Amino acid sequence: MSAESSGSPHRFGSARKLRTSTKVLPEHARGHNRALVLQTLYHAGAMSRADLSRETGLTRVTISDLVGEFIHDGIVVEKGIRETTGPGKPPILIDIDREGHRIVGLDLAEPHVFAGALMTLDGVVLERREIPRPSGGTAAYEAVRTLAEGMVGLSTVPVLGVGVGAPGIVRPDGMVLNSPNLGWTDFPLERLLSAALDLPVLVRNDANAAVLAEYTFGQARPDMLLIRIGRGVGAGLITDSQPLIGSRFAAGEIGHVVVGTDGGPRCACGKNGCLEAWLNAPGLRERIAADPAAEEEVLREAGIRLGVAIAPIVAALDLSEIVLSGPADLLAGTLIDAARRTLSARTLEGVFDDLAIRLTTQDDIVLRGAAVMVLSGQLGVS
Repeated sequence: MSAESSGSPHRFGSARKLRTSTKVLPEHARGHNRALVLQTLYHAGAMSRADLSRETGLTRVTISDLVGEFIHDGIVVEKGIRETTGPGKPPILIDIDREGHRIVGLDLAEPHVFAGALMTLDGVVLERREIPRPSGGTAAYEAVRTLAEGMVGLSTVPVLGVGVGAPGIVRPDGMVLNSPNLGWTDFPLERLLSAALDLPVLVRNDANAAVLAEYTFGQARPDMLLIRIGRGVGAGLITDSQPLIGSRFAAGEIGHVVVGTDGGPRCACGKNGCLEAWLNAPGLRERIAADPAAEEEVLREAGIRLGVAIAPIVAALDLSEIVLSGPADLLAGTLIDAARRTLSARTLEGVFDDLAIRLTTQDDIVLRGAAVMVLSGQLGVS
């Protein structure tokens, strides 16, 4: 959903939690106030300084000081005078300079390509490029760097930062601890790419990026699991409106959980019967192509294995929603229906009857999630 199609051009879900405006420690106050002001402007759109003071609970003096700083830094611009019929001087509207900066996003989790996008601060894709995906290792990094340089070069205004969604386990500092699909172990992708581009770079797991996009730009509930299905299978979690990463940075790594005790397809990790082996998109297409008459059964079995995998997660975290991101021709219909029935059969009767399982309506969800990562990292907008 683009900003233009949402009805209100700069409002992304009024129910989203903003940073608290209660007292914080003095040494953190300025950073907190900066993030609060920018987040309010980002979600609510253009407003006057007086409006901003009322919305945030900050004094007008504080607002004036911060807005002056933001204007000087080129983050915020004055948008003109609000039309008014009352007495007094009409207020000047201010907003984040949405057209004065761009964001570059990269998706490294597609089955056969690396994808890149040049986006506005509202997550609208302006330019999109794809390059063939190398087998892995050094060649994969060189392809990523080349794609990133090309996307940055397309921008005619400053690039706020580069966000990257990568498959595998990714540490908060952008170190890819383990990515079998890319052949990377302890690979410092964020550090290398930031040095090559001379720009802020944020690298996160692709499913964790996708769940940020669904929550920020979509209609996601505050307790949800997003499952990304492509070459691999991974998941991103939002609980109580906050992303869940885990102490080992592996929350949502459900692809290599073995579902069942009856064996199953061989997985890239070497085990049999991993969820990823049952559910990855290329594997599903290969099994269907080998026996087109068995398509319904192939998709039904994959849906059952998905239901087996998510039932204990739903029960343990009391989730409200499961969102699937991947090829709709495979996931919609038979597969998702089988997952619903299996989930219902494997959880306490009546408790999770209202849980929704649906496909995302967003295109380029990892790329747009990369934009959210940059907004959070550079502006404090969540």
